Amino acid sequence: MHLLAVGIIKKIIVILIIALLASVTTWSASARDVTVSGSSTVMPLAEAAAEEFNVQQKDYVVTVSAGGTGAGILGIAERKIDIAMASREVTEGERQRFGDSFEEFLVGLDGISLAVSDEVYLAGVKGLSRQQVKDIYSGNITNWKEVGGPDADIYVISREVGSGTRDNFNEVVLGSKDAETPGVDTVAMGGAEVKTAISGSNKAIGYLGFNYLGSGVAGIAFNGIMPTYENIKLDLYELHRHLYFYTFNEPSAGAQAFIDFVRGPQGQKIAAEEGFIPV
Repeated sequence: MHLLAVGIIKKIIVILIIALLASVTTWSASARDVTVSGSSTVMPLAEAAAEEFNVQQKDYVVTVSAGGTGAGILGIAERKIDIAMASREVTEGERQRFGDSFEEFLVGLDGISLAVSDEVYLAGVKGLSRQQVKDIYSGNITNWKEVGGPDADIYVISREVGSGTRDNFNEVVLGSKDAETPGVDTVAMGGAEVKTAISGSNKAIGYLGFNYLGSGVAGIAFNGIMPTYENIKLDLYELHRHLYFYTFNEPSAGAQAFIDFVRGPQGQKIAAEEGFIPV
């Protein structure tokens, strides 16, 4: 009986050691992972930076996914992700809901570019005033001929609720981020989807990040100012915004390392290559 008991005890000790080693391995792996999610506008910068960051060092592994600014803010507040990508600042409502523990990191500048289908641009619509854009999204202007374009219905594209791009656009153009937009025909989930919708139509208008312009999507002037690199950097183009990383409380070591990389010379070079304006 004594030898049997000793054997059982040894087996229990071995099992406990294996379990402890497994938990340490799991903790070590999770400590190395840095999860980034949020704004689809910021995503091209974060993805390109993460790819380079992961190659240059082996201490941490950064993974990036989209979902919208609001979802990113919620994710860090609920401790589900490490870094939120945001195309707007954290709102007062979010601070009231989650507490004032958000840490903000500026990673780039961007313009919210008004864009139309190539056919509309070539027909003569190369710029719109704030009032004209407001009337289009409010449903008061429904045909391109009312603003100097072809005799065709306007196909109006907006972004989803929770999008930082949508909030910024609504605030500047319509006066409130919660403004109603009864003129909208389609709600797109992300800048890439807006671009696809505009380029796939011959009568569309939408708004998307400056870096998405081209390939069937022509940027037009807003209040007489074109969305160009220089105009955005000099704050001449009114529909511009700051792009951020956010953490909830102090960043983890891995999150801080990635933030420093993105805000450093290499990360800002990547920002420029991805069509953003470095800070």
